[in-house]
Amino acid sequence: MDTRKPVFAGSWYPAGASDCERQIKEFLKDTRFQVPTDGASWLGGIVPHAGWQFSGSLACNVISALKEKEAENSVDTVLVFGMHLPPHTAGYIMAEGAWETPFGDLLIDTEIAAGLTRDFRFTIETATRFTPDNTIELQLPFIKYFFPQARLVPIGPPAETSAMEIGKKAAELAREAGKRIRIIGSTDLTHYGPNFGFTSAGKGREAYEWVKNQNDKQVIDAMLAMDPEQVIKEALTHHNACCPGAAAAAISALKGLGAKEARFVGYSSSFEHHPGDTFVGYGGVVYH
Repeated sequence: MDTRKPVFAGSWYPAGASDCERQIKEFLKDTRFQVPTDGASWLGGIVPHAGWQFSGSLACNVISALKEKEAENSVDTVLVFGMHLPPHTAGYIMAEGAWETPFGDLLIDTEIAAGLTRDFRFTIETATRFTPDNTIELQLPFIKYFFPQARLVPIGPPAETSAMEIGKKAAELAREAGKRIRIIGSTDLTHYGPNFGFTSAGKGREAYEWVKNQNDKQVIDAMLAMDPEQVIKEALTHHNACCPGAAAAAISALKGLGAKEARFVGYSSSFEHHPGDTFVGYGGVVYH
């Protein structure tokens, strides 16, 4: 079986299993991002995808919450929607093989992947022919750690209506196959500052407060309302999500699984680590 090698291990996150596990255990102690445990079975979530030192704690706590506490290995497949894709492009998918993580390989769920490639136009990635992209890879050690027996479907949907259709179809395929799945949408929020050509709200702390309390809040509100169309509209209009197609596809898939409620997990920003005029926002949401 062909196995895709990681690109960001050893730089954006630790390359070794023991170092990854040590970091994960520290993330789980972060009381800032504790997910409500009120008996809900969380079906999926929205996570950020910066280097672990910036947003790993938030992503880790969201993905950890998706476990079935009473049945650790009950999840068959995890679908991860990511990639920085504009409207009017083909989606991306890895349809066979495996993806290496520090905790072992994640095998591709070829059944769900094949169903998606029959119905949608995708650029098919392989273990040796792919676009290096952090949005999905940064989540994979968490997935392998919390769902050691699960398979993977990594999907890049464009920022348009087809993203919702892809998400809905993925849920349908899982139901038809009788599979228990979890859904992850990977997107960072506003990329602000001169490095990103977006400086409409001044500089420094003033700009950070605007991004957090207004610009990013608008797209988070759309995620909490489970409104995938509004998520894409927000991102294309206000530049407050870098992978809106991924978030929209995840929400559509979750609605297809029967999710009816969203909970806000937390917000952070690279500004908290390195205050300055250029920074990125991160948000976490879970659904059931």
